[in-house]
Amino acid sequence: MPKPVSRAYSHYSRDALLAFSQLIRRARIERKLTTQELADRAGISRGLLQRIEKGDPACAIGAFFEVAAIVGVRLFNADHATLATAISANNATLALLPKSVRPSSRQVKDDF
Repeated sequence: MPKPVSRAYSHYSRDALLAFSQLIRRARIERKLTTQELADRAGISRGLLQRIEKGDPACAIGAFFEVAAIVGVRLFNADHATLATAISANNATLALLPKSVRPSSRQVKDDF
């Protein structure tokens, strides 16, 4: 089986992911949880948790968010009510936007 091609990530994405993973690891240690205990609580393998704590971008974002929620790392620095309000506002805006975006079929004539 061929090795999958590694994807290039921007510096900002890698740094944000590393900072997020460090917050998760720090919160786990402060709560005196072992990697196995946290993995069991999150319903994931210990290996996946270790990859999350190292900031592996190939990990599922849902796993990142679940582990963060368990150890108390707040996402978007907001409580449940604030997130619900943001979701509602975004749904209202998305309802007004087109369902899909198509490439423009018109060619711009810029040769004067």
